[in-house]
Amino acid sequence: MTKQTRPEFHVSIAQSHADLMAAERLRYDVFVAELGGDGPLVDHVGHRERDRFDPYATHFLLRDLSQVHDRQVVGVYRVMTQEAACAAGGFYCDGEFDLTPLRESGQNLLELGRSCLHPDYRGGPGLMHLWAAIAAFVAGRDITLLFGVASFHGTDVNLFAGALSLLHQRHLAPPPLRVVPRGPNALRMDQIAADHIDRVAAMRETPALIKAYLRLGGVVGDGAYVDHAFNTTDICLILPTAAVGAFQRSTLEKMQQHG
Repeated sequence: MTKQTRPEFHVSIAQSHADLMAAERLRYDVFVAELGGDGPLVDHVGHRERDRFDPYATHFLLRDLSQVHDRQVVGVYRVMTQEAACAAGGFYCDGEFDLTPLRESGQNLLELGRSCLHPDYRGGPGLMHLWAAIAAFVAGRDITLLFGVASFHGTDVNLFAGALSLLHQRHLAPPPLRVVPRGPNALRMDQIAADHIDRVAAMRETPALIKAYLRLGGVVGDGAYVDHAFNTTDICLILPTAAVGAFQRSTLEKMQQHG
């Protein structure tokens, strides 16, 4: 994208194998080439970041139509309905967190994941266009609870111990929704005592996407999961019923502001 060109964003749901491959190629560029992730199904020859859930999920693709010679996918988001998760044998998050509290809540669930943007489109309205499409998807299916893995880059908890501790202190999910991580990769979030947290530094350590969810009323599970293959430390973010409404309203307002 040239700086002189105003983006002309268009969001669609992947309808073909070619669409899915385009999403997986952007994910490879971001998660593998840029951030050092890997996985058993990653295609290093074809430059595709993929996993076993891709065939069952709904993939939102963001394109910039102003780039007439290169209308590649510049942003992606993957979502999984409960029905899709049943077909897939579970949600992606099931591999890291015990989702029993969410399943027993009686709410209609939607998992969010694999969100990324091309570097030229970060910090702008591109994410809002993706969220607007997801908000319409949520409203059309009467979904009442959103959740998903959100990540800190890297596996050295010392780099973001303050951020994890602040999340645990201020944004812990209520007990009925408080999922916990599974297995030996589980990690306590309260790494630093509450009265020793440098709140300014902790917020600086917190990824922008996590802060955006928190502003909408998102809450977090009790504990993190260290994903060595993907080179991340993951938390489970949950947007309960009231926050889903805020998600829809906030996205609509921002879309109107951006024209």
